[in-house]
Amino acid sequence: MKSLKITVLPNAPYRVVGAIKITQLFIQANAQGLSWSYREGKSFPLQEEGSSLCRCGRSANKPYCDGSHRKINFDGQVQASRADYFEQAELQEGPVVALSDAEKLCAFARFCDAGGKIWSLVEQDDAESIALAVREAEHCPAGRLKVWDIQSQQQISKEPDTQALYLLEDPKLHCSAALWVKAADALDVEGDKSYPVRERMTLCRCGASSNKPFCDGSHASSKWQDGL
Repeated sequence: MKSLKITVLPNAPYRVVGAIKITQLFIQANAQGLSWSYREGKSFPLQEEGSSLCRCGRSANKPYCDGSHRKINFDGQVQASRADYFEQAELQEGPVVALSDAEKLCAFARFCDAGGKIWSLVEQDDAESIALAVREAEHCPAGRLKVWDIQSQQQISKEPDTQALYLLEDPKLHCSAALWVKAADALDVEGDKSYPVRERMTLCRCGASSNKPFCDGSHASSKWQDGL
């Protein structure tokens, strides 16, 4: 299998190499209506040698690009910082664990709210609260949140090691969400500097993010639907 590489084309789609499919992933709420788990939906084939995925939000052939970015004069300029995760993240220390939080990466999936907000959970010292904090961090698609053991200074929230691409869907908010990228090898920008690759990244596919190429939750306020 080829390395998973994503290239952001200027005012144009994402070029994805090394993937053979992309799959819908629905955010599932618990009994309290809070984000809790994921459910897979339909998969769409990709060419391992390279496929173009819509990022302007207007293609009539999603998830693929159909050239709509040219018709609407899509402004896809990347604005996100190229600082790595640890340069962006702030650290909150509790009695047992610490939480690193790069807030700018938030994709508004809201897994950090379930069972008690993660910022409160890391202030506790009981095993149940710590386990829930770790779970919430691991379900964060953007990789905004990481939980660390204070004594060993090792990360205890696991990162994905299997490459995958997902089309996030948010039934609770009646909208479609980000393009979730797991374990990519590269995030390049054609004609510009590459971004530091992270184990989890959420890329904008509605076209409205002010932190391109990353999702900033704009899909939620606009109730954007991908029509799939």
